[in-house]
Amino acid sequence: MPKLAASIKLIVWGLIWLIAAGCEKAAQEPTKPAESRQAGRSVEAIADEYLAAMLQRYPETATYYSLPGARHDDLTDNSMGALAAWQTREDAWLRELGEIGAPTDIGSRDWVTYGILRGRLASAVDRRICRDELWRASGITAWHTSLPFVFDLQPLDADEQREQALQRLGKVARYIETETRNLREGLELGYSAPRVTVAPVPDEIRALLGDNNPFIGMTRRSDDSDFVSAVRRIFADEVAPAIERFARFVDEEYLPAARDEIAVSANPDGAACYPALVRYYTTISPTADEIHELGLQQVGKIRAEMRVVLDQYFDGAAIETFLQNLNIDPRYTFRSEADVLQYSLDALDDARDAMPRMFGLLPKADVLIKPYPAYRESGTGEYHSSSEDGTRPGIYYIAVVRPENRSRAIQQSVLFHETYPGHHLQGAIALELGDRVHPLARYLWNAGYGEGWGLYSERLADELGLYGGPLDRMGMLADQAARAARLVVDTGLHTRGWTRQQAVDYMLANSAWPPGDIESEVNRYISLPGQANAYMLGMLEIRRLRALAEARLGEIFDIRQFHDRVLENGMIPLPMLDASVMTWIEGNR
Repeated sequence: MPKLAASIKLIVWGLIWLIAAGCEKAAQEPTKPAESRQAGRSVEAIADEYLAAMLQRYPETATYYSLPGARHDDLTDNSMGALAAWQTREDAWLRELGEIGAPTDIGSRDWVTYGILRGRLASAVDRRICRDELWRASGITAWHTSLPFVFDLQPLDADEQREQALQRLGKVARYIETETRNLREGLELGYSAPRVTVAPVPDEIRALLGDNNPFIGMTRRSDDSDFVSAVRRIFADEVAPAIERFARFVDEEYLPAARDEIAVSANPDGAACYPALVRYYTTISPTADEIHELGLQQVGKIRAEMRVVLDQYFDGAAIETFLQNLNIDPRYTFRSEADVLQYSLDALDDARDAMPRMFGLLPKADVLIKPYPAYRESGTGEYHSSSEDGTRPGIYYIAVVRPENRSRAIQQSVLFHETYPGHHLQGAIALELGDRVHPLARYLWNAGYGEGWGLYSERLADELGLYGGPLDRMGMLADQAARAARLVVDTGLHTRGWTRQQAVDYMLANSAWPPGDIESEVNRYISLPGQANAYMLGMLEIRRLRALAEARLGEIFDIRQFHDRVLENGMIPLPMLDASVMTWIEGNR
């Protein structure tokens, strides 16, 4: 998945939110200026408490980032009672930050900490109206898309670590049963995922019953026979039956009751949910109409760039015909799974070597490329984070199956988006910032900044001359057009009555992604309203700030310094990025 993932990009799916009376008003109230701060705890103290509470509530986070000294024996309590208790704490933290007031020293540790934490809390409160936890049932959002990957990262070297792994594995069945209860409650209250996005779930769930799954996969990373036997026993006696029960529940109970309508507005309060999700994912607040029109404009500009390349190198081929042929014409596709993997490995080597030309800040952690595991063989690429200390590399998963249907054109642009100079470089730098920033700046994610940087990186790779030739460069333009088309499609699906087929057709006309991937992508836009807008909106903001810096600084503009300024504070909201870059510009004039 190019995210959430939360491709998802290691977004912890446990970070979901409920609605509570009176909280929207708190999220929208302006913070008090520094002059009116009241005596109380420091920003640092509140952030420390929030971080400790977050790691306790979402214990998978410590495993994702290999946090030193952390235990790896628990899963998020996904019950409604635990969520309500967490929201009460969120409300209290948000009120306390509002009383303290925003620090005015732009770029300081407190300024970064305050802005990230308050932005996260306010957007979380705002998002509660969507009641995500009641309809996480699609092939993009259900538990099977995230939970199993925790066990891929489960540390197993010591006896105590293996014991913790068994404790965590023993909690999987309860987690799955709780998801079933939550989805049942959602149906009773009128919430559901669209049927078209739920239909693949039973088969995807049952694929976890085979031996090639991360639960059983732990046995291949240990030579402790007692541990191996215990894993297989817990899986057979507890996890596998829970998986089958969930699959039957979706088949027999959920699918017949799931909504036919695609738009999120079909759920209770769905019309208010969409703008809340746009704010949550992008950290800015354009209207749906503004997003739609911007998407149309960007698609037009990128198609003009395509036209130049096609006229010069591809005999003036029609854009739509050329893009559709990229996935079926043997001249443009791969011959074997090994070819897919090697093409990516070669591009990764070139990108890694080029980074010092554009960056002063560089991560210690490397990144590896692996094929998707057998039960998750679809998708266009998915990055999983490196460790905080840089010793464990990041992992970029790619699809290698059916190579004859995979175009070489898009392979490099997605790789640059996910690895160097994209998510891996940005994310690993953030993790490795150390005490310069509060740990929250290293762990919290927002898609406007993160996906905006990933898309910006595809263009940056072009500036570095990393694309292998006109075909790869057309792939980059097609990927850029796809992200622009997302603005049109996402708003079309959720605010303009578009059908799923309209969305598929529009993406086919404006991207080089294989038809099967486009089907999956459109299901993603349906399942995660608002998230697809983050890529292009974030990139355009970074490019706007760069153009402004180039214009104002003229000959003294240094691209390495600009990029370091963008990356030096972790994943800050876009309005904070604007303030940080503007301060840097003024300080260098």
